[in-house]
Amino acid sequence: MTEPLLQSTGVELLDVRRIRLVEGPAPYLSPENEAAMNRRWAESVRANPHLFDGPVAACTGLDLDGPRAVVVTWVRTTYRHYALRRVPGAGLWPSLFVSVVQPVDDGRVVAGRMSATTAFPGRWQLPGGSMEPPAEGETLDLAALRRHAARELVEEVGVEARPEELRLWLVSRGDERHVGAVFVAPSLPAPVLWERYAALVASETARGQEPELDRLALVKSPDELAELGGNLVDYLEPIVRRYAAR
Repeated sequence: MTEPLLQSTGVELLDVRRIRLVEGPAPYLSPENEAAMNRRWAESVRANPHLFDGPVAACTGLDLDGPRAVVVTWVRTTYRHYALRRVPGAGLWPSLFVSVVQPVDDGRVVAGRMSATTAFPGRWQLPGGSMEPPAEGETLDLAALRRHAARELVEEVGVEARPEELRLWLVSRGDERHVGAVFVAPSLPAPVLWERYAALVASETARGQEPELDRLALVKSPDELAELGGNLVDYLEPIVRRYAAR
């Protein structure tokens, strides 16, 4: 049975090697909450015109599916739906996303600060992003998660990795039940990482665009995260701590 969508305290990190994704029906959204969602979305777009209402996969359930395996129930919606975060009691469907731990040779990992053109300006997180529903005839599965994680890594950091090089490590479930598949990329020398990120920034700037991550940092401990300043996504500190202790 799928778990009810209740808020938790803290972040869970599940040691997972297999993920099975099952599409489910979208939960009911009352006319009142739909109207409130549309108002909040319009306010958000006025405040940040870079926002767009594209398709996204939300998560409505996470259950164990055997040793080191989970089943994730997901539904089709659009980014507008996440405006319900600002509507008390609306019953937001949590997001489904991927994150990538990109290590360098001395054991530090990449954290990135989201730029002013993103949905969460100034927030520090791992490279990654929300999952989109599959196109007609395609399947949302572990391979699709890997492909999306590889795409986010190159788009946000400039590091190219083949999807099959990304190792599924954890599934995170955050304070508001958002679920993330966490992959580990092959380690790189720090100078190579900085070179690739600098090339990405130069390319984006030449096109008149701002990179999604406007700053990178290499961190190895929660203390180093605390020195970054600004907001941290809820899973970042637990994952950095877990990776350092592996």
